[in-house]
Amino acid sequence: MAKQQRVVIVGGGVIGLLTAFNLAAEVEHVVLLDRSGVGQESSWAGGGIVSPLYPWRYNPAVTALAHWSQDFYPQLADRLFTTTGVDPEVHTTGLYWLDLEDEELALAWAQREGRPLSAVEIPAVEQAVPVLGRGYSRAIYMADVANVRNPRLVKSLKAALHAMANVTIHEHCEVQGFIREGSTIAGVNTAQGEIRGDQVVLSTGAWSGELLGLLGLELPVEPVKGQMILYKCAPDLLSSMVLAKGRYAIPRRDGHILIGSTLEYEGFDKTPTDVALESLKASAVELIPALADAELVGHWAGLRPGSPEGIPYIGRVSGFDGLWLNCGHYRNGLVLAPASCQLFADLLLGREPIIDPAPYAPTGRI
Repeated sequence: MAKQQRVVIVGGGVIGLLTAFNLAAEVEHVVLLDRSGVGQESSWAGGGIVSPLYPWRYNPAVTALAHWSQDFYPQLADRLFTTTGVDPEVHTTGLYWLDLEDEELALAWAQREGRPLSAVEIPAVEQAVPVLGRGYSRAIYMADVANVRNPRLVKSLKAALHAMANVTIHEHCEVQGFIREGSTIAGVNTAQGEIRGDQVVLSTGAWSGELLGLLGLELPVEPVKGQMILYKCAPDLLSSMVLAKGRYAIPRRDGHILIGSTLEYEGFDKTPTDVALESLKASAVELIPALADAELVGHWAGLRPGSPEGIPYIGRVSGFDGLWLNCGHYRNGLVLAPASCQLFADLLLGREPIIDPAPYAPTGRI
């Protein structure tokens, strides 16, 4: 594809930011738009585990993106830290899954996929994670699972983009429609006026279906609310991520511990609720009893972009020249972002793709 391309990216979450970051060196100009501040929706709200919560339960299309991203995250973080001075804090702690109903399926998946997942005796888990609650009977463990501190990842990507002369970021700039010239999408209409481009990319998370609906297309992406709470503890309290009964605890390097998360189908309402707060606090104390006396410093909600089987839409939109999607990552936007955005850049620039793009193609799926 010719260098003299102007690419307009709608949506400034991690997917939009990283798409812009990957394209900036290859195209003439990148314009990134967000209706609020960049990275303030699910990218900010998520936990940042660099793995699907239950990777063996996912379609191989999700697994393929996850494996590529997991291997790539440390070098992406190093590059961003070196460039911006903002450390995304990719923190490799490992992850224990406790009392899984489908443990045998998980172990078979790991053997098939060559992932370092193994069964561990409970006394060994209690020795490795002394603060873990008692009463669990089985565990499996993967040592190389990391978490990324997602608000810092957003901050680092934003700083990297601001340093690029050919990238323009418009925050608080809501897209109201598309500029159509025949079958070509030539840009977008915003409250601040027209913004034209040779290619238009939708990376608007849970709102992607709303925008595509303006073109008469039905994209099965829906908002799925998730609520989280945050404690402040000593930095060495929790040494590893732990997950039981669908709830997880994630330690940050500085002692913050995240507990999440709910799954709620409440439309675009992202109001935190007392019911969820009490449920999350109960899960926190069941996982780590010491959290009963810890300082609770945060409670929030975000909207995941739910999609069929959690398989994102990555590629051209049939029937609309110049229109592309990189959206619909459901619960795995942070873990899938590096691979999704690399694959997207490969497709837009006409390069050999890192993995087979067919499962993610919008054609036939919308």
